Amino acid sequence: MFKIGDFSKLSQVSVKTLRYYDELGLLKPIEIDRFTGYRYYSAGQLPRLHRILALKDLGLSLEQIARLINDHLSIDQIRGMLKMKQTEIAQTIEDGQARLTRVATWLSQIDQEEPMSDYDVVIKKVPPLRVASLRGIIPTFNQQGALWGELEAYLAQNKVTPAGPCLTLYHDTEYKDHDVDAEVCEPVAAALPGTPRVKVYDLPPIETMACVVHHGPFNALSQAYNALMKWIETNGYRIVGPDREIYVQAAEPVRQDDPSYVTEIQMPVEKV
Repeated sequence: MFKIGDFSKLSQVSVKTLRYYDELGLLKPIEIDRFTGYRYYSAGQLPRLHRILALKDLGLSLEQIARLINDHLSIDQIRGMLKMKQTEIAQTIEDGQARLTRVATWLSQIDQEEPMSDYDVVIKKVPPLRVASLRGIIPTFNQQGALWGELEAYLAQNKVTPAGPCLTLYHDTEYKDHDVDAEVCEPVAAALPGTPRVKVYDLPPIETMACVVHHGPFNALSQAYNALMKWIETNGYRIVGPDREIYVQAAEPVRQDDPSYVTEIQMPVEKV
C-alpha cells in the first residue's frame, strides 16, 4: 500500500486532487488509518485513476465521469454521453473559427490603414416579442407617418401604452427605394384585440440576430446598413428573414436629420 503522498508521486496527480476525488466518490482510499487518518492507496487503483484522467481529458465533467464509472451505464448510454460531448466540442470549434474570422477582418482593416468603423456588429439571441402592428406599402422608407398615426390612434383608443421602443419590420427580400413593404410595430403587454387592419401577435424568437447600433439621424442610416451587410458577407452569414429597425431613442415630431436619435438595426442570419 502507498500513503497518499507516495501515491501522488507515483500517479503524478496532486494530493489535493486525490483528496477531492475521494470526496466525490471517484477514487476512495482502500484504507484509512482510524488512529492517524492517513489515507492508503494500492497500485491496483492506478487503472481506475487513469480512466478518470482519460475521461477528464475528453472534456467530461467530474459529475459525468462519476456516472460513467460508478453507475454501470450501458454501452448505449456511454455512447450517447460521448456523442453529446462530441457535438459540444464541434460547436466550440465552430464558434472559435467564426471568432478567428472576425479577428482577421479587424486585422485586415488595420493593415490596410483604414479608419476603424464606427459600427460594431454583435450576434445575439432575441426573445419573442408581443406587438401590435400595421403593415402596408409605403412610397419610401421615410414615409411611414400614416401607418404610425393609424396604429398609435388605435392604441390610444384602447388605452394601451407601448411596452418598449417601437420598431419597423421590412419584408422585401431585396433592396427597394420605393414601394417598400413595411410593418410598423409597438410592443404591448396589455390585452389588446386585433382588427382587420391591426394585427396583435408574437414576433418569433431569433437564435442568431446580427445587430448594429446607429447613433445619428435617420437620413444617415444607410451607413449602418452598409456596415452590417459587409460584416454579414465577410463573416460567412446570410440573411434569413425581415430586418428590424428598433427606435431606441427618438423625439417627436420625427425629424430625418436629428443627430440625437439611437436606432438598432437587426437582421436574422444563419451560417452559409
